Formats: sequence, structure tokens, C-alpha cells
Amino acid sequence: MSYCIVCDSCTDITPEDKKRGCFSMVPLTIHVDERDFIDDETFDQQDFLAAVRNSTGALKSSCPAPEAYMEAYKKADEIYVVTLSANLSGSYNSAMVAKNLYREEYGDKKIHVVDSCSASSGQYLIALRLEELCNQGLSFEEVVKEADAYRDSLNTYFTLETLDVLKRNGRLSKVQAILASALNIKPVMGATKEGEIIKKAQARGMSKGLLKMAQIVGEEGEHFEEKTAVVAHCNCLKRAEDFKKMLLKEAPFQEVKIIDTCGISSLYACDGGIILSF
Repeated sequence: MSYCIVCDSCTDITPEDKKRGCFSMVPLTIHVDERDFIDDETFDQQDFLAAVRNSTGALKSSCPAPEAYMEAYKKADEIYVVTLSANLSGSYNSAMVAKNLYREEYGDKKIHVVDSCSASSGQYLIALRLEELCNQGLSFEEVVKEADAYRDSLNTYFTLETLDVLKRNGRLSKVQAILASALNIKPVMGATKEGEIIKKAQARGMSKGLLKMAQIVGEEGEHFEEKTAVVAHCNCLKRAEDFKKMLLKEAPFQEVKIIDTCGISSLYACDGGIILSF
């Protein structure tokens, strides 16, 4: 029985992971002024970040159409889908519409859509867990049960260099953003189990913000020696490596992976942003 793990492009799968052939990516699109950036293998992060810096208008993204998901659903007998949090994007709803349309057109098929209740590194961890479960030879129903339980156990935190994109997308008031920028305040954000963004703490400066995030993980997490953490960074590998050292002092994870953000993650993390999931 063949399987395929279909991921929207906010799932920051690495090039090395893609070579294994079990992942199929469905891209979102980012709109910066008059330019559209497709979040696929053509995405150029440096070009995109330059466009964002030079833009003064709204920055928007659009989720994949159901037809794009339906095409991916043809690739295997068992289909597992990982999407952005339904509270952040329409990608989950699009994948669900595609599931229903596919079954109407082609008949019943084993398709399970996972609302990650996260983004970026959280989606990545779910995708890797799905691959692991499928390779264990479990039944479709067993994979679904274990994957959903794993999703429910995940935690996601992030600290951003700039709040500009959140301000321009209406997720933060202009006054809040200007005040934070003027005082060099870096909020430490987290996600609820339902995938909604919440503020956990704040600090003056990025280094202190990242240290605060590591400390929060140490206080709120448990059983680190059994877990893998993933640090996603937007154009700041050295910062990610420094954060990894901070993190391991507070929370001795079994493994900490560092990955690059792709298009959608780069939009919201912004240049210099750090996202952590475990």
C-alpha cells in the first residue's frame, strides 16, 4: 500500500527530506505590491525579503485552490495532509473541500487532513512523524490516531526581529507596533492548542527575547530527553545556532534541528525571525 504526505508550503520540509519522495508540496502564493511569489522551488528568499523591505502596502497570501490538493491526492493509495493552522489560513478548509470533491468524483479513498494548529517547524515535525508512522507498517486508522495525538502534544513559540508584517496585516495595532519598535521590544509569542497566536512574554532586544523564549520552554515543557525540537530561522543561521545553545541549557532535548523558512514562513517570521516547535 503506497502513501503520500501532502503538505502546504508553510511546512518547511528541507531539500534533503524531499529527496525521499514521500512528500508532495502544495504551494501558497504571497502578494507583495504588484508581485506574486509562488512558494515552491522557484521561491528566492533574498529577492522576496528585498521586495518586502521596499514595499509600503499590505502583504497578503492566498491558500491553494482545492484543485491543487485534488491533484496531489492522486499520488498514492493513502493520503495524509498537513496544513497551516485553520486559525491562520484557509489552507485547511481548501484541503477538506478537496477531500470531499475527490471522493465524489473518484470514489472513496483514504485521505486524512491534519490541521497542524501550528506553522513552519510544527508542520515539519508532524510531516516527519507521519513518515515514521507510515514506515512502521501501521494501518491507516492507526497512523491517523497516532498523528493526531502527536499534533496535540506539540508546542510552538516564536520571536520576531520586526512586527512590521503583523502590523500591515492587521494582526497588531499600528500604535503597538510603533511603540515596540521604538523601545526595541521583542515579544515572545506562542500558540494555543487550537493554533491561535498569543503573547507569552517580551524583552528588550532580540538576544534577551530569545533567552526569554528558551527559559519559557524550560519552565513549561517536560520530558525533553525524549523529544526532538526544530528551530526554523529566516535568513539568520548564526542566530539560530546561538539560540540552539541557549535552548539546550534550559531544555536538554534529545535533538535540535535547524531548518530554513520557506516562503510563507519567511513572510510571517520576517528577516531575522526564529520559530521553535517541539
